[in-house]
Amino acid sequence: MRKNISSRSPYEDAVGYSRAVRVGGSVWVAGTTATVDGVVVGVGDPYEQARVAFGIALNAVRTAGLEAKDVVRTRMFVVDIAHFGEVGRAHQELFDEIRPVSTMLQVSAFAHPDHLVEIEMEAHLAPQGWRARLGS
Repeated sequence: MRKNISSRSPYEDAVGYSRAVRVGGSVWVAGTTATVDGVVVGVGDPYEQARVAFGIALNAVRTAGLEAKDVVRTRMFVVDIAHFGEVGRAHQELFDEIRPVSTMLQVSAFAHPDHLVEIEMEAHLAPQGWRARLGS
């Protein structure tokens, strides 16, 4: 069964996407920026933008019924790879013990010129029989 998760962003209807989609025990979160109520948060601050974007993406995971411990993959897109340390610090603060696989890529631009970071996230629940074997 498929469940679409909305963040009520006006871009969802304009572009035709969902903030996240859950199918079975898996959740995929769309590219997420530090935009709250149409305002870019942390203009000029890649750490703050990453922190806010991770929070919005993780909220979508939680709305879908999973938790941070279920996140298995993150992707971080930045307009300047020199921000690696600042964006990485925001990731480490959230996922230090969880340690999902992760990728950071430099891109040439985002839809809004004030965006410095965009985050994608995937979360999966282990099947019941596997949880005990995985120690979770």
